[in-house]
Amino acid sequence: MILDKTIKNIRRIRDVIQILGKYGFEDVVAHTALLKLIPKGKRVSWQRQDKPVLEYSRWERIRMCFEELGATFIKLAQVLSDRPDLLPEPLIKEFQKLQADVLPFEYEKAVEIIEEETGKRLEDTFESFEQTTIGSASIGQVYRAKLKTGEEVVVKVQRPGVQELVATDLRILTEVAKRGEAYFEKHGVINVLDVVETFRKTMEKELDYNHEARNIEQFRLYYKKDKTFYVPKAYKEHTSEKVMVIEYAEGCKITNTRQLIEWKIDPAKLAERGMHIYLSQIFEHGFFHADPHPGNIIIRKDGVICLIDFGMVGKLVKRDKYAIAGIFIGMAQQNAEKMANNLIKLSYQHDIQDRRIFENDVNEIIEDFATLDVSEGSMADLVPRLQKLVYDYKMRLPGSIFLILRALAILEGIGKQISPDMNIYDQLKPYGIKILKEQYSVENIADEIFHRMTQMNSFIRTFPYEINEILKNVREGKLKIEVEDWETKKLTKKIDQSANRLVLSFLISSLMIASAIVMNAAQRHDGDIPTLSVIGFSAAAVLSFLLLRSTMKKDRD
Repeated sequence: MILDKTIKNIRRIRDVIQILGKYGFEDVVAHTALLKLIPKGKRVSWQRQDKPVLEYSRWERIRMCFEELGATFIKLAQVLSDRPDLLPEPLIKEFQKLQADVLPFEYEKAVEIIEEETGKRLEDTFESFEQTTIGSASIGQVYRAKLKTGEEVVVKVQRPGVQELVATDLRILTEVAKRGEAYFEKHGVINVLDVVETFRKTMEKELDYNHEARNIEQFRLYYKKDKTFYVPKAYKEHTSEKVMVIEYAEGCKITNTRQLIEWKIDPAKLAERGMHIYLSQIFEHGFFHADPHPGNIIIRKDGVICLIDFGMVGKLVKRDKYAIAGIFIGMAQQNAEKMANNLIKLSYQHDIQDRRIFENDVNEIIEDFATLDVSEGSMADLVPRLQKLVYDYKMRLPGSIFLILRALAILEGIGKQISPDMNIYDQLKPYGIKILKEQYSVENIADEIFHRMTQMNSFIRTFPYEINEILKNVREGKLKIEVEDWETKKLTKKIDQSANRLVLSFLISSLMIASAIVMNAAQRHDGDIPTLSVIGFSAAAVLSFLLLRSTMKKDRD
């Protein structure tokens, strides 16, 4: 079994490296430890298509590379397209172009998977089952069907072999991340190992339809009393890791305004209600649908909003919820200090050296967007500006924050499409005020005081033991203090390099002078240069070449 996995890994690695070479990324392999993974006799000959790929930008070639590498890498790119704290803006834009739609696999194979997962024949579970898919993606595809009990449903079936492919690709991605971490950081991709680990967790959830079924149940619980919003239920008795059966949502897309008007549904009120439902997910429950594109928002004939596809959801802790509200309130009040402070509260790592400069950059965003009217202001324009700010200051924010910003931009686009006068900031203000009241409520302050007292109690209990342990190590001579100064290390390295070059220069000069003295002292009549002089001059020439190459390489770096 282990040998079989190793062989699959090697084959897949060869595929990955060939595609990297095809799109002009030989340096990713040649300049990292990845080169060691390929035996010298079997190293890939870098081939290109007729059209020179180097005519494309580096970011376009990365996107094409991911596209050709298949399902796992496409999914990774889509996940990364929501993480501007990790990737530069041009690469984000390229990754947003990727679509996961692929050709469907055979109906017979889908039936085989369903019967294997449910333990029943297809006709024993379904009264009817359409053979044509209504959607196909990199992870699975969807069919329309009718249960024996009469309910209209959709059936999601996982693509055969996708779990094995994803597992192999994740092992390769982890290896690439470990061996090429320095290379990626040099080109603006930071914390690459964290990215791979986060992606692994995301894929594990997406590859288990039981997880999506639990998400659906959670949303149904939150909104069970809401008569204007409905989440189609998952039939858990027919759901497994690779198959899921969900109630069919009858209706039209939210952007089909002609149908809405025919059904006597006011698009403006619908847009406002839809935004209210989504903001309540974020600010009331801290549990929200992360992909609210028009295809996932169905409007029933009675005007009820149905949300489908809960494979990707976001979660917010209370602290982050308050910080997000503070950002939007700060923007509405044109208060750069408040907005900047809340951005910093969201961040668990950043490179802000001077807060005044950071506040000035935040103020520029406020001045550009806060005073615009509905026709000019746009969340879609604001989000890239915030993303650039985050990337420039190397701020590490929770991934859910970017899911929210992306979702709000999508919803604003939908809202303006069906109701051009809709202003998303007007929708956000009441929730911001509500969150502030909640944050400074007596109950919440009491909870915060209790939390701080618990922390203080823990500190008081453990502090004497920790001090005792330190003193014990001091008495026994075991106390070690490690100090790392990266700037000093860099300076020391440069001094060492300069000293080595200086010694080499003296050696070259000495060889040349000594060789000249020997040649002059010999005074041979035949005109030949003495052997010792030839050796000395040759050695000086070789050392001069090495010194020159070392200097040029350093200049390039």
